[in-house]
Amino acid sequence: MKRFFTLLTLVPLFLSCNRWHVQSPDDSLRFCLRLSESRTPEYRVLQDGNVVIDWSSLGLVFAERSLTDGFAITGAKKCVVSDQWETVWGEERFILDSHAQMTVHMRHVSGIKMDLVIRVFNDGFAFRYVFPEQKTKQLTLLDEATAYCFTADHETWSIDWSTEYYEGIWTRSPLSEKDTMCSPITIERSGGGYAFVHEAALTDYPAQNLYMAHDTLKTYLTPWLEDGQISPVKAHLTLPFESPWRMVVLAHNLPDLTASRIMLNLNEPCKLDDTSWLKPMKFIGIWWGMHMKSMTWEQGPKHGATTANMEQYLRFAKAHNIQSVLAEGWNKGWEDWKSFSFTEPYSDWDMDYLSRLADSLGVQIVGHNETGGNAADYERALDEIYAYHAAHNIHAIKTGYVSPVIRTLDGLQFNKGQSGVRHYRKVIETAAKYRIAIDNHEPVMPTGLQRTYPNLMTQEGVRGQEWNAWSKDGGNPCSHVTVLPFTRILAGPVDFTPGVFAFENPVMPQTRVHATLMNQLGLFVCFYSPLQMACDLPENYMKHPDAFRFIEQVPCDWEQSLLVDGKIGEFCIFARQERGSEDWYIGGLNADEPRDAQIPMTMLDADKTYAATIFRDGENADWKTNPYDYVIEERTLCARDTLHIHMASGGGFAVSINSK
Repeated sequence: MKRFFTLLTLVPLFLSCNRWHVQSPDDSLRFCLRLSESRTPEYRVLQDGNVVIDWSSLGLVFAERSLTDGFAITGAKKCVVSDQWETVWGEERFILDSHAQMTVHMRHVSGIKMDLVIRVFNDGFAFRYVFPEQKTKQLTLLDEATAYCFTADHETWSIDWSTEYYEGIWTRSPLSEKDTMCSPITIERSGGGYAFVHEAALTDYPAQNLYMAHDTLKTYLTPWLEDGQISPVKAHLTLPFESPWRMVVLAHNLPDLTASRIMLNLNEPCKLDDTSWLKPMKFIGIWWGMHMKSMTWEQGPKHGATTANMEQYLRFAKAHNIQSVLAEGWNKGWEDWKSFSFTEPYSDWDMDYLSRLADSLGVQIVGHNETGGNAADYERALDEIYAYHAAHNIHAIKTGYVSPVIRTLDGLQFNKGQSGVRHYRKVIETAAKYRIAIDNHEPVMPTGLQRTYPNLMTQEGVRGQEWNAWSKDGGNPCSHVTVLPFTRILAGPVDFTPGVFAFENPVMPQTRVHATLMNQLGLFVCFYSPLQMACDLPENYMKHPDAFRFIEQVPCDWEQSLLVDGKIGEFCIFARQERGSEDWYIGGLNADEPRDAQIPMTMLDADKTYAATIFRDGENADWKTNPYDYVIEERTLCARDTLHIHMASGGGFAVSINSK
């Protein structure tokens, strides 16, 4: 991790007035703080002189004390930071962290000291509660009084807070009509522009949820469970302590919203001394066959993860520029989903042989550890498990926690409660010791922790491709993939598992992928993940080898990325430059209504010409009636050109652009 420049200016503040404020580096955003008559800390945010969030309460409620009023401000200081840092992997190589910070020191009438740290960026703001070293050592959190009083009843995209594993369809309706929502939410501001409300650096605290009460958006923390029942307790805190950041992105348009890096900038810099072993890569795997019922996870006549099958997959990966292969169901325990062993293969899986074969081919094996929700036993054995995988040169593991609640060291708990959050952090830290990257399924919602631990490479937390195999509602609607880039994926990389090439579903004929084949190619550009799975069976890819050529070529690590055009729920077009290269890739996704897209080539170098390969829907393409109709064409492009591409219903496109 390289750091390039830092500008830090400290300004102590000793103010006797009852209001404090801090402005963004470009002066467009202003965060104001005051104490009310009851000495409650409140804040207001203005953008371009207009109130975006009116006076909203701050504070925390503990069993020992309610820290919501009765405060005095004892001092404050400001600083301005301008810092550019290089990512280990990501949607862009360099990220600028430019913000103004104000730290306000407060003392409660009980004697408890609490700081409020505020950061204001040009495109949003964040704050966190900090408890310094003091006489009080333990606090039991019951509630968080943080509120967001938006000045209008904006249209909002969200999923319900109780959605298992976050695997739901995001819906749009006014804030006033929303039930309790998972964080994040994406807001279409009635006066124009967008807001993204989320949290950053969640490590030892319950995940944030949001609900409306008295025209104000309020915080509902994921509760602690006692004997399987919801408790009034939300968290057990040991002081000194820092809460996660509460963050709001305020963007004038969708390109600015997708370009915001506030969440990453709020996380700590990389803690790994050596990151050279972390390599973004594509992978295939023994997985889709289970969902299509042609294979099983458990050992038997249709067992998928056999030595023979894995050898075929490894050799296919080698032949087609795929860097790694996942195999689910290689280990004992799938018969009951309770007694998993992560160091004992089934008898038809030869780990030693497959490890040597993978090494000789230059292809990696992605391990798979499904816990069935038994996080406690998994955590106790982490060192043994990861040592076993590292000894077989397996340096990426897909974890899983399929259970409505997980069994942690604190008993049954929500996966996004404090105990679950602690477990996921422990997994990441332990994996790093063994040079193992994590693809976390059934996770807590991402909050930017991949900056600190870049071995947390991707996560699920989404209603992904598998729902198109067995969901009784018929599968994900076409619009689903045009919503996710502006909602879930703003929270971090997503393992959506794109790349279905066979749309027939003999097991559930009424359920299928609502997409054309070209839409499936577009996902590889529009959905960011440094571990990117091409999910279909090798034999299905070989039915369309000309289209599969794009998957062979497309990278998953980028120099820069930009949203060319889009509208939430209707379409999106992304362009990304390959890291360390002059090559560009463009992807488009469309919902139900066919549309004609125009893509200016202004991102290209004005002094160069490029060879482009365009993969697009054919004239008769339609996700329902003709998903296989596509055209592949070659042409020369320069920065003055504009591509005109038709996208079918449920369609899309992909373009590879290579410098001549």
